[in-house]
Amino acid sequence: MKIFSIFTALALTCSAQIPSVGIPRLPDGHPDFQGMYDAATLTPLERAPGSKLVLTKAEAEVVEKAMAAQTSAGDQAIAADRKAPPKGGDGSAGAAGNVGGYNTFWLDMGSSLTVVRGEKRASIVVDPADGRVPPLNQKARARIAAQRAAAPTSDAQESKEPGLEPTGAYDDPERRPLGERCILGFASTSGPPALPNYFYNNLHQIVQTKDSVMIQTEMVHDARIVRMNAEHLPKTIRSWMGDSVGHWEGDTLVIDTTNFTDKTRFRNATENLHVVERISRLDAKSLLYRFTLDDPDTWDRPWTGEYAWPLTKEPMYEYACHEANYSMSDILRGARLREAEQAAKIKK
Repeated sequence: MKIFSIFTALALTCSAQIPSVGIPRLPDGHPDFQGMYDAATLTPLERAPGSKLVLTKAEAEVVEKAMAAQTSAGDQAIAADRKAPPKGGDGSAGAAGNVGGYNTFWLDMGSSLTVVRGEKRASIVVDPADGRVPPLNQKARARIAAQRAAAPTSDAQESKEPGLEPTGAYDDPERRPLGERCILGFASTSGPPALPNYFYNNLHQIVQTKDSVMIQTEMVHDARIVRMNAEHLPKTIRSWMGDSVGHWEGDTLVIDTTNFTDKTRFRNATENLHVVERISRLDAKSLLYRFTLDDPDTWDRPWTGEYAWPLTKEPMYEYACHEANYSMSDILRGARLREAEQAAKIKK
């Protein structure tokens, strides 16, 4: 907890450097963070080993121009008489080996790197200083080895579930990813911590009252209710996104979340994961979203990330994914048919 206090003090120091004059405020005097924010960014959670946190203007332009070119190429018309992809896909990037899925019309991976205090950032992780999530400790590795067939995690991607190979999230109907089942937004976009999903549905909406703060996420329409100046619920009461209570430290909204369920396991963390988020204003048109995670049964030290949430005038759309999921019954029917055919061959 001493290390955690040091990180809190550093965050307070950074927050104190943000001018408080001219900040929109609610009648109770606290900053008004209400609005729609676009969390899309090209900045990854981690950066390449040995690379630096802050990019030069020229370095940032290389990344952003490459994405612009990729988007432009994806916007080109597709030949109607093109050949079907080979069975199992051609192995290139894309859904299921590029057998066909979303084209770039449906995707919004962001067009720029996140900007924090005028700096173009190469990673969201800022502590450790190398921009890397600390390695899983021995307790975590032993736990993962024992639960390779366990339920999917909250940060599983839509198309794969890292860390559970060779058994995949689509090899068992009981293990379909939480995002696909419309329970939580994949890639931890719902949080906490709320991370970019580098795919689509990037918006977050903040609504404040004196007693609570709501953070609505476009992806899977998740809504977190932060109870202000409250006590945490008993440890026996746990939920998908944990129990979030908030308080103000100057002009910074601090959200403390505990009471996670072991059905989510962000990056293989346990249900005892402790997340502290700090939301403050970078300027009139963007917020700084900063988070610190601590779970001694998963990592040997806490780690911290931050990125900007720019205001947007874009509307939040209803997330309508696969009501009734008619394909599931066909998938299961096909699997039972294959099993019956294989059993018949063995009898012969």
